[in-house]
Amino acid sequence: MSSIVPGGVFALLLRGGRNVLRNIISCLHTLAGTSTVIPTIPLLEKVRILTVGDVMLDRYWFGDVSRISPEAPVPVIRVERNEERPGGAANVARNVSALGAHSGLLGVVGQDEPGDRVLKILGKSGIAPFLHRDADYATIVKLRVIARQQQLLRIDFESPPSRDVLENVMSQYHALLGEYNVVVLSDYAKGAMLHIADMIKAGRKAGKIVLVDPKGDDFSRYVGATVLTPNKNELRQVVGSWFSEEQLAEKAQNLRKTLKLDYLLLTRSEEGVSLYGKDTHTRIPAVTREIFDVSGAGDTVIATLAVMMGAGLDMTAAVTLANRAGGIVVGKLGAATATLDELTAE
Repeated sequence: MSSIVPGGVFALLLRGGRNVLRNIISCLHTLAGTSTVIPTIPLLEKVRILTVGDVMLDRYWFGDVSRISPEAPVPVIRVERNEERPGGAANVARNVSALGAHSGLLGVVGQDEPGDRVLKILGKSGIAPFLHRDADYATIVKLRVIARQQQLLRIDFESPPSRDVLENVMSQYHALLGEYNVVVLSDYAKGAMLHIADMIKAGRKAGKIVLVDPKGDDFSRYVGATVLTPNKNELRQVVGSWFSEEQLAEKAQNLRKTLKLDYLLLTRSEEGVSLYGKDTHTRIPAVTREIFDVSGAGDTVIATLAVMMGAGLDMTAAVTLANRAGGIVVGKLGAATATLDELTAE
């Protein structure tokens, strides 16, 4: 009986080079239950995604902490730089654009400096903005204070938009539907999605794929969506706890049928995702990565899923890529995006 010693492996790698190494890594992933097979991605330029939802501005203050305040037992941070990124529904639209699809964003911002900043950032990201400016509304801002790659504090500035401006948003939604083949409704429960039930109904009646990222403990307003993408905590709020995969599947399928969904996609953080459809249940493990920051990962998952569904991929392939994209952005700081090059990299 022969055996391969470490030196033999090294010699084999020298002769076979990169291809042999790739095959060995692929086999190891397969044995571990995480296949490296990446679905073929078609051209995405003609895919048109309209994102509707709570539009925000994410601000980051970076600095260093070297002492405790004499006024209270809290760290003192000396801010050295700052960044601004689109947040909420705007982050979904940014992720769509990063993949190369046409991205439109419908929502509300204030007639204020943060609203101006959101519009400027969207323009640089290649996103078509359909933002209603409300003079009586303050643009939602999430301010994160970060030191030594750790978030110390988050401060939220928010208030609900007026009913009148939301009526205008609904009117424009009807006008825009014909220009897009996929709709993403990003509900952060900040007040912008007052008409979400009507939006779902209108989208499906027009033959559109409608994906919803839900929030809260009442999912009845999401009836009829193509796909609902709750995370574990959001699902638990609605269906209660579960103590086995079988019980989870039963609860998820019952909810899917009650809400008349085509699919329910449960995002499970380090456990990957579970897809529930008619007579189907698919579990896809997480792409193993060091988790740096989970904020915005759900936005990336639903954006990638929307783009791939719009491109005509089958549901399993689309979910596989969306799961992979989510695994990429948790390794980055803050609300981030995944690119096509990252999605297709070995």
